[in-house]
Amino acid sequence: MRIIAGKAGRLAIQVPSAVARPTTDFVRQAVFSILGERVDNARVLDLFAGSGALGLEALSRGAASCVFVDEHRQAATVIATNLAKSRLPGGRVLRAEVTAFLRRDAATYDLIFADPPYLKQPGDRDVIGALLAGDLLHRRLVPGGWFIAEVATHQPSPPGAGWTLVDRREYGSTAILLYAPLISA
Repeated sequence: MRIIAGKAGRLAIQVPSAVARPTTDFVRQAVFSILGERVDNARVLDLFAGSGALGLEALSRGAASCVFVDEHRQAATVIATNLAKSRLPGGRVLRAEVTAFLRRDAATYDLIFADPPYLKQPGDRDVIGALLAGDLLHRRLVPGGWFIAEVATHQPSPPGAGWTLVDRREYGSTAILLYAPLISA
């Protein structure tokens, strides 16, 4: 796995063994092609960060900052290692459960990525649906910002009160969902 483009382009990064399914280079390339100039000087939040690949890619492509959040110790350690190796400024790694972090965080972000474990069987928790159902993301996203989620292609796009699904793109077993908050009139 590597950072694809930007200041740290082509740099190989580590993936923690706790991360069963990191976002592939192909999918990350597609996501950042869609985002284009939205990444420039963006404040980014990378939830369920795993290896930090999405946030590192954002920093490499010109994001002003990125907060990486993952509750697994190994993931947080690997992200910190990848961040140091990349020498990209503006990154901060936090070991925290995502919902607890969102409850206490007071910052706002231009782009929020979320790549939780995929739903594999009936009864698995729909993390993206739960995030969209609450108000925690709304409070963290600036007007005009986007929430970018990764789910399995077999999973429908979760609806969310106060959200509009801007786009859904499928790449093999991965679907990328782009949400924008609805603007209140």
